[in-house]
Amino acid sequence: MEISVISLLIGVAIAAAIIVSLLPARRPELPIPVGLLLSLIPVAIAGWMFWEFESSAGIQFAEFLTIYEPWGIAWNVGVDGLSMPMVLITTILVPVSIGASSSISDRPRLFVTMILLLEAATLGVFVALDLIVFYVFFEFVLVPMTFLIGIWGSENRIYAAVKFFLYTAFGSLLMLGGIIALVLTASAGGVPSFAWQDLVGLGLPESTQLWLFAAFGIAFAIKVPLVPVHTWLPDAHVQAPTAGSVLLAGVLLKMGTYGLLRFNVILFPEAAVQAVPVMATLAVIGIVYGAAVAIVQPDLKKLVAYSSISHLGFIVLGIFALTGAGLEGAVIQNVNHAITTGALFLLVGMLYERRHTKLIADYGGVAKNAPILAGMFLFMSLASIGVPGLNGFVGEFLVLVGAGRTLPVWTVIAATGVILAAIYLLWAYQRVFTGEPDKEENKTIKDLHFGEIALFVPLVALVLVLGLYPNVLLEKITPTTDAILEHLEATTDYEVPDTIELTPIGEVEQDHG
Repeated sequence: MEISVISLLIGVAIAAAIIVSLLPARRPELPIPVGLLLSLIPVAIAGWMFWEFESSAGIQFAEFLTIYEPWGIAWNVGVDGLSMPMVLITTILVPVSIGASSSISDRPRLFVTMILLLEAATLGVFVALDLIVFYVFFEFVLVPMTFLIGIWGSENRIYAAVKFFLYTAFGSLLMLGGIIALVLTASAGGVPSFAWQDLVGLGLPESTQLWLFAAFGIAFAIKVPLVPVHTWLPDAHVQAPTAGSVLLAGVLLKMGTYGLLRFNVILFPEAAVQAVPVMATLAVIGIVYGAAVAIVQPDLKKLVAYSSISHLGFIVLGIFALTGAGLEGAVIQNVNHAITTGALFLLVGMLYERRHTKLIADYGGVAKNAPILAGMFLFMSLASIGVPGLNGFVGEFLVLVGAGRTLPVWTVIAATGVILAAIYLLWAYQRVFTGEPDKEENKTIKDLHFGEIALFVPLVALVLVLGLYPNVLLEKITPTTDAILEHLEATTDYEVPDTIELTPIGEVEQDHG
């Protein structure tokens, strides 16, 4: 049997984990460099996939292999405009995370093995088109992340790990019930099929859709997380090691926003339309609440954690705006948030390694002796705020334009989140980096060395490319988001607002008459 590129991608990540786990225990210096080297192979495979990915709405690189025919379970995988960007950014963040973990001295083999298994499971979530396969990967992700937090986290790591596991496992069980109910309803006594393609456009009664929407939606809302099921996230971020925080913010949280779009909106279109006011309200609450709480945080890592809640609210708002610009903005913002917030957690981790404190009050004047570190923090903060020319602007602009068409009041409130983001990030920068260092530890703090700078090269490049030429990603996304809106119009009474045509500056004709 010919192995597809997706099976190869996941298989390489699993093989890398096995190889690292078999390294000799007497050589603790090997797991990080070997794991880093092996993790570059999935980057190459995903990069090739992205290059070959055609700008069309269909599923590409598809593979179908029956696992258990009586139950209709199959290895059914593929990517489209929703999943291809997440596959690529996942493979990029993994080597960055491993490279930032050189200070890990406690069981480094197990540490790198957990990261590589986490990569394999996360990739499985984004490519799975069989709902049982999706559920297995979705659930398995909990295992390596729980170990990463519980073994290599900070002083309250066990509490944070258990809380993370219980919250997300509860949501996963609700989703499993929804999957079973959906398939039994769809099969109506015949041979069941867990294939996502077979479950699209079933025309289920609206009441049934609402119940199933809730079962899936609660699971994904916990994973995002949306307020009020968000309380596990700050604890998990603060206690997790740097690599865990980068992957948690950059990849794991996106399984929630991805799931809302892949399953809730597409499989239950009538329920999705009915749920718009509720989901938009939760999104806006998250935007404002996350930003407001971030402002008053004395802990720098917790500040970035609450900023994630705020930024992910923008993504959910874009999804339930149910417009072309809104959906495009949500998908590209999935990638943008992974880059900028992942980088900010990376920088906070590097500060912690130098000063062994996360409290903002313990810093001050760091830029005097660590100008590169300070400059990188400012650059990523500006990208996160959404300064034009950087990647964050593109996603937030599209979300606000798209949501403004259908949710004007919600959009006005959400726009305050942009202002609040500037306040908490720039104020944090001022307190940590500017002025004269008034503590002896800050007078001798070391700047980023070559190896640390190298970790930011791909992230800085992505910030600039997606900020200056977002079409490199949007052209892959738009056919899929257009198809979703066509599906909504065909299966519900919803009418998609007319698209706002933006004329490129170079094509504007001026009248000199």
